[in-house]
Amino acid sequence: MSDSLGKILLVDDDADLLRLIAIRLEAAGYAVTTASSGPEALAKLAADRPQLVITDMRMPGMDGNALFGAVRANYPTLPVIMLTAHGTIPEAVAATHRGVFGYLAKPYEAKVLLDQVARAMQLSPAAPGSNPDVEAWHAHIITRNMVMTDLLAQAKLVAAGDASVLLRGASGSGKEMLAQAIHLASARHERPFIAVNCGAIPENLLESELFGYTRGAFTGAIKDHPGLIRAAQGGTLFLDEIGDMPLPLQVKLLRVLEERQVRPVGATSSTPIDVRIISATHRDLEEEMSAGRFRSDLYYRLNVVSLAIPDLAERRDDIPVLANHFLRKLAQRYRKEINGFAPEAMELLIRASWPGNVRQLLNVVEQAVALTTGPIVTLALVQKTISELGEIVPFDEARRSFESDYLVRLLKMTGGNVTQAAKLARRNRTDFYKLLQRHALDPALFK
Repeated sequence: MSDSLGKILLVDDDADLLRLIAIRLEAAGYAVTTASSGPEALAKLAADRPQLVITDMRMPGMDGNALFGAVRANYPTLPVIMLTAHGTIPEAVAATHRGVFGYLAKPYEAKVLLDQVARAMQLSPAAPGSNPDVEAWHAHIITRNMVMTDLLAQAKLVAAGDASVLLRGASGSGKEMLAQAIHLASARHERPFIAVNCGAIPENLLESELFGYTRGAFTGAIKDHPGLIRAAQGGTLFLDEIGDMPLPLQVKLLRVLEERQVRPVGATSSTPIDVRIISATHRDLEEEMSAGRFRSDLYYRLNVVSLAIPDLAERRDDIPVLANHFLRKLAQRYRKEINGFAPEAMELLIRASWPGNVRQLLNVVEQAVALTTGPIVTLALVQKTISELGEIVPFDEARRSFESDYLVRLLKMTGGNVTQAAKLARRNRTDFYKLLQRHALDPALFK
C-alpha cells in the first residue's frame, strides 16, 4: 500500500459494480478500500483516511449527496467523485456546484474514470507521513489529526497564490509555525520570513520598527534603519497578534497594503515593496471592529483568506505524538536516557485541558524531562508538572470520561453499529457491550 499511487474509498451498494471498479483502480496502482453504504464509508473514513472518495449517487438510506455532506463537514479538502445513472445527472451537476470534485455518468469508460481520479489525486492532501518530500514544507508541524491535515492542505493551496492570510487561533496553538509553513510552500520560500509580534513591541517603537526611519528622524536615530517591512522584501511578513496594533498604526499599515509602498519615519519619499502579509490573532476581530478598536477596511485587506487552527484540546490524538516528539528532542538536549511516558502519565496528558495549547504541552514535557531521574516519565511526575494548569480531576474519573467520549465518537462514526464500532476499537463484541453498559450508552440512539 505504501507504494500505491494513493488510497481511495469506493462506495456503492451494488456489490458487482463495486468489485469491478475496485479491480480497475487497483490495476492502475491505487490502494482501494470498499464500503457498501454511507455509514460504513464514514466509519472507514474515521479509521483510515483516504485521498479520494468515489461514491454512487443512489444508495438506500444515506445516499451519495448525504455522504458528500458528511465528508465535506468533517474533511473539507477531501475530493469526492460521484457515480450517477443517466436519470440523476442533473443532481450530480448540482452537486458539483456544492463542491463535489466531479461526476461520472454510467456507463463510463475506464480511461475517463482513471483520468478524473488522477486529477483529483493532484489536489488531495497526502495521508499523514506518506510522502516526506511533499511534507518537507511543514516538517516542523507534527500531527496525525485529520482536522490539521485538512488545514495543511488548505494552507498549501493558499501558498500557491499571493493573497493575504489571516490565521485565527488561541495563544500557543502554532500560528507562527503555520505561517512559516505557508511561506516555505510558496514561491517566496527563498526570500526572508520576518515575524513581528505587534503586542510585544511598545507602541512608540512599533512604528519605527515596522516602517523604518531615517537618520535624525528622532533622538537616537543615528543612522538609517530600513524597517521590518522592507527587510521582508520579496518574502513574507508575519504580523502576529495584529489585534493588538494601535489604531494610528492600523491606518499606516492599510496605506502600505493599498499603495504597496512604505515611507520610513522622517523620510520624504516612499519605497516600493513586494511583500506577502500573513497576520494572526487570538482576538475576535469582528468584536474588536464593533468596539471601534480595529479598522474594518484593514480587516478586509488582511482577511482575504482565513484559516483557523484548532486548540490542542480539539486534537487530542496529536498529544501522544507531540509529547513523544518533545521528549526525544529534550532528552537529547538534557543528555538524559528517557525511553517514554508511563501509560498512566500519557493518559493524564491526553485528558488535561491545555489552555496554553502546544506551547504549554512543550513546557510541561520540558519540566518533566528536567526533573525525571529514571528512564520513564511517571504519572506522579506529570501530575506535579501539570498541576499549574489548575485543578486536575482524579485519574479514575479522567479515565472514565475518556472512555465515555471515545465510545460516543465510535458510535457516532458507525451509526450505532456495534460490530463496526467494536472492530474499530479492536475489542470483541462481548467486551465492547460491557463497556457500553458501564457507561449507560444505548447504540440504538446513534442509528
